[in-house]
Amino acid sequence: MSQLKRTPLFEAYKEYGGKTIDFGGWELPVQFSSIKEEHEAVRERAGLFDVSHMGEFEVKGPGSLDFLQKMMTNDVSKLVDGKAQYTAMCYENGGTVDDLLIYKRADQDYLLVVNASNIDKDFEWLQSHLFGEVELTNVSELTAQLAIQGPLAETILQKMTTTPLNEIGFFSFKEDVELDGLKALVSRTGYTGEDGFEIYCNTNDATTLWHKILETGSNEGILPCGLGARDTLRFEANLALYGQELSKDITPLEAGIGFAVKLQKEADFFGKETLLKQKEEGLSRKLVGIEMIDKGIPRHGYEVFDGDNQIGFVTTGTQSPTLKRNIGLAILDQSFTSLDTEVEVQIRSKKLKAKVVSTPFYKRPKK
Repeated sequence: MSQLKRTPLFEAYKEYGGKTIDFGGWELPVQFSSIKEEHEAVRERAGLFDVSHMGEFEVKGPGSLDFLQKMMTNDVSKLVDGKAQYTAMCYENGGTVDDLLIYKRADQDYLLVVNASNIDKDFEWLQSHLFGEVELTNVSELTAQLAIQGPLAETILQKMTTTPLNEIGFFSFKEDVELDGLKALVSRTGYTGEDGFEIYCNTNDATTLWHKILETGSNEGILPCGLGARDTLRFEANLALYGQELSKDITPLEAGIGFAVKLQKEADFFGKETLLKQKEEGLSRKLVGIEMIDKGIPRHGYEVFDGDNQIGFVTTGTQSPTLKRNIGLAILDQSFTSLDTEVEVQIRSKKLKAKVVSTPFYKRPKK
């Protein structure tokens, strides 16, 4: 059996009672206290996640923008320095290679943040299509990433820096921010549906920062959080997870991230023709929210039926810690995607009733 990869913070997990699991080849904490407690901490106060398993690539050189425009579904030309953009990469058939973030540091200088399980695949995909004067570098091994999320995230992090964090807007970032003397890129982004920051630092600084943030936020009730809460939080906020809502067989339009697909941009990009066709002809299936009427929990991979006809499958499902309801995301045939449409989910040997509901399931209250 191949050795599981570990982030620079692996040794620190034990101090906080972290229970680790195999997540896409990485040994990562699923929880420290309990998924429910960690979930509630992020919704009500703040939580800290180790996301150092994510991948980071640098794209530099005069041909960077043209190259990224060819590879990405979003319009990278709209990015200005200090801003981030959510996008996807597609195969020619419209299936998804990955969903990712692009940070524009300066002209001809971009940072790409990709999903951990896709690092090698994504790098090879980009490398195999390189053209023009572009330098592509995988800096994942040198980069650690922490995410502090929740309504008190800014209050806590502000105690560690003189940089006014309220000046960093949503999907914006600042480089060389000093957090207790350690330099990091601080970005107002996240994967929980709450306010918060993602912190990119040198791998050697990760453990010190982890301890320092938890210590600084102890009065505010910050908790270290694992993958379990990260999944329930992102699910309630309807944020796609690669391998579930998105895959090589699911297009960004079917997965409901059409806002990151700019079919009108001049640049040709992989999958553009297929996606244009999907848009013009209408989708034959799409992602919707479902809520169980009968007692049962819809889980990833469960089949969805209308009578004897299979009409789709569940991509993610759980009992929502915030809403206390059994809900799921499912890709269904278009004719069953209207709100309140009744469908049946095959849970073990039974078909149990559910109905289509609106998403996101959770939206954070406006200040």
